[in-house]
Amino acid sequence: AHCPQVQKALRALTVPLETLQVLKGHMMQDMRKGLSRQMHAQATMQMLPTFICSMPDGTEKGDLLVVELCQNYVRTLCVTLLGDGNQRPQVMYKIFDIPMNIMQGKGEALFSFIAKCLRQFLAGFSSPQRRFPLGFVFPFSCKQMRLDKVELISWSKGFKCAGVEGKDVVQLLQSAIDKEELYVDVVALMNDTVGTMMTSSKEDKACEVAIIVDAGTNSCFMAEAQLVEMVEETSGRMCVNTEWGCFGDDTTLSGIVTTYDQRVDKESSNPGKKRFEKLVGSLYLGEIVRHVLVALAAEKAVFTGSNAGILRNKDVLKTHQVLEIINHEDGMAKTRSTLETLGLRPSERDCCRVQQVCRVVVSRSAALCAAGLAAILTHMCQSRQLEQLSVNVGVDGELYRDHTRFGEILQSVTGLLAPECTITLLPSVDGTGRGAAIVTAVALRLADQRREVDQLLSPLRLSHSDLQRVQALMRQEMDLGLGKETNARSSVRMLPTYVRATPDGTERGEFLALDLGGTNFRVLVVRVAEDSICMASEIYVIPTSIIQGTGVALFNHIIECIMDFQLKQDLMEQILPLGFTFSFPCQQLGLDKAVLLNWTKGFSASGCVGQDVVQLLRDAAQRKQHFALNVVAVVNDTVGTMMSCGYDDPKCEIGLIVGTGTNACYMEEMQNVGTVEGNDGRMCINMEWGAFGDNGCLDHIFTKFDQMVDEKTINPGKQRFEKLISGMYLGEIVRYILLAMVEKRVLFRGKPCPKLQTKDIFQTKFLSTIEIDGLALRKVLAILRDLDLHASFEDSVLVREVCQTVSLRAAQLCAAGMAAVVEKMRENRGLDQLVVTVGVDGTLYKMHPHFSQNLQQTLQVLAPKCTVTFLQSEDGSGKGAALVAAVACRKARP
Repeated sequence: AHCPQVQKALRALTVPLETLQVLKGHMMQDMRKGLSRQMHAQATMQMLPTFICSMPDGTEKGDLLVVELCQNYVRTLCVTLLGDGNQRPQVMYKIFDIPMNIMQGKGEALFSFIAKCLRQFLAGFSSPQRRFPLGFVFPFSCKQMRLDKVELISWSKGFKCAGVEGKDVVQLLQSAIDKEELYVDVVALMNDTVGTMMTSSKEDKACEVAIIVDAGTNSCFMAEAQLVEMVEETSGRMCVNTEWGCFGDDTTLSGIVTTYDQRVDKESSNPGKKRFEKLVGSLYLGEIVRHVLVALAAEKAVFTGSNAGILRNKDVLKTHQVLEIINHEDGMAKTRSTLETLGLRPSERDCCRVQQVCRVVVSRSAALCAAGLAAILTHMCQSRQLEQLSVNVGVDGELYRDHTRFGEILQSVTGLLAPECTITLLPSVDGTGRGAAIVTAVALRLADQRREVDQLLSPLRLSHSDLQRVQALMRQEMDLGLGKETNARSSVRMLPTYVRATPDGTERGEFLALDLGGTNFRVLVVRVAEDSICMASEIYVIPTSIIQGTGVALFNHIIECIMDFQLKQDLMEQILPLGFTFSFPCQQLGLDKAVLLNWTKGFSASGCVGQDVVQLLRDAAQRKQHFALNVVAVVNDTVGTMMSCGYDDPKCEIGLIVGTGTNACYMEEMQNVGTVEGNDGRMCINMEWGAFGDNGCLDHIFTKFDQMVDEKTINPGKQRFEKLISGMYLGEIVRYILLAMVEKRVLFRGKPCPKLQTKDIFQTKFLSTIEIDGLALRKVLAILRDLDLHASFEDSVLVREVCQTVSLRAAQLCAAGMAAVVEKMRENRGLDQLVVTVGVDGTLYKMHPHFSQNLQQTLQVLAPKCTVTFLQSEDGSGKGAALVAAVACRKARP
């Protein structure tokens, strides 16, 4: 027969799915608070960083010691990992009971006791001189600063040792070990939850969540490191210990907590604390069942035939008895004998009802755990920006081990609450002992790896004094390049451009511009009005046969294109001044006179090198009988960039290009330009700084990776500075570093990567993508997988670090060169403070997420007396060439 009192009690202890869903939402909110720096103090879940940033990869090997501090004993272990995927570690252990006076005494005595246990354990098998790394399992509430620096927040579980709270526990243990003169280094401290996660990891699929449902309960998971705001670490993942036992210590759980739970809480040693744990942990389930039976007996719903007073005594009914009642094949008989042992005389119906109560209390524990697990899984899925998450969950603790249905409820309810996540529950095998050994081994593997990585990358990490030295060398080369007698000795050409002024805003008129810098060339018409510039242009392709044919054919082709353009634009009748952007190295002899020094970029038209390119153009116009051509200026693209920005900002007196190649120009005082007659005013100097260091002055900056890149280029030993900075080469530098890391077995587990052997496979645009802030490392993984690189999560963190190192160095070297330029201009002008603008163009500068910022920050440090603004050029080569022509025409006006 249904008894209303029993039904009411069972209903109170059953949590409907909607309520669990709400609870999951509250928990996710609390997790976010716990992870945030601002809200951390208000969260009931502490979300403590563990500083474990890597999962085992199965290559861990060696002998590791573990000390585990348990409820009333110390367990010492020696775990031997064989590097076989952690399949069959060998474990030896010994247990030492802790005397009561030590658990309640001085902290010093406790750690001294642990060290003596270790000494005794080691005496059994180790030679005295051998050094061992040690992992310390310390299952108390702690504040962790590093893997090996941990302060105790508070004792629990019957421990109360004086003088430990607020102190570094690792330091206390290490001191005690040193006093015993043992060769043991404490490498890592962790709690039992983390150990569970580490041992449940399988080679093919890492375990990224762990739950413990024991006397107490807790969980941990691998969080995205940038979300763990309490820590500086920003890339990769870090294991976070949720301390979820405290969830609901505010009022969040009030809808779930029953009168029975309130009584259990009141009688506990910490009323009002660890509310979630008191609904879930095995320390309390027996007590909850007891309070339900006391209430039902008072309402005469059970034990009417006997005196139930015995049930008023705390702890008479243990959780393990509750589990036996539910689990036993003959549950009724088990229930009867358990109750009879207490001196009760239960009827058949009493046994039935007690079984129902036991079942509902344990099921509620599993369902609440499922809500917590669902909160963690959904949080992981969202923070990784995934549609679906598939993950292994390590589980340990007596409730899970001793109650078959617990795992089934956990799995099915989690599935209902977080349908986007697929989980596999893995029972942990000795999570604390073996897990601690694995954590320690992973920490050692990472420390070795960090040493290797730093050793490989340190030559690319430039100090402040390195950069000052580059700045001084650039200045020295600039001075040499400007001198009439010394010009030939300088690696920086310092070519005069005969551009004598930047735009002042009074330029007016229509101009033609040509832009020849590659296989496509452009013809433009630029109309400069009082407050605007408008342009029309057309792109023409130059066939390879012409690029590699004769100069006559090349320049004939160019004139034909100009005529075609003028026809389309209805400009045949006018004779417009023309500016010619010619992006090949030239010796300028005047604004409209430039001798080609050598072809680059795949051009090889015969009969041009050593000739004046403007004359070649005029000759072709004669041949084609096109008399409406007035070439007034030939311009390098860097100068064009300066001029086009100079139109918008009169302070722009420097041009910079950082794209496939790199170069700079600036306005120099005429009296310093020894290679040109005249001392008045200024002239723009095209530095051709890409060749800086071709005379060996930068050899101290060149690494072996730079040498490998240089050797494989079409111009070894030339354009050395450019090869450290520009987009054409950065991807190659990264590729060589990655190859070295694979060889050192730091990356991709040392597996050979045939695709990485291919020149230029790692493009510079990958650096730009990989370094975008907040780009989930998942995307980095995708880029690497496209290259057939089977990268783990940690590999992608390393690849990102390599990219950052290479691109930061490029930006810093560029800044050192720029610092030499602005400082020279400041000194030239006798100023305490120079205010100047740099017009800048190029894909690397424009597309890379950090290049411009790194360049500007470094420049500020190297040239503190200069205030430098960077202005991105819009179409420097076209508009700039027209403006050079416009300024020249303005100057020529009577």
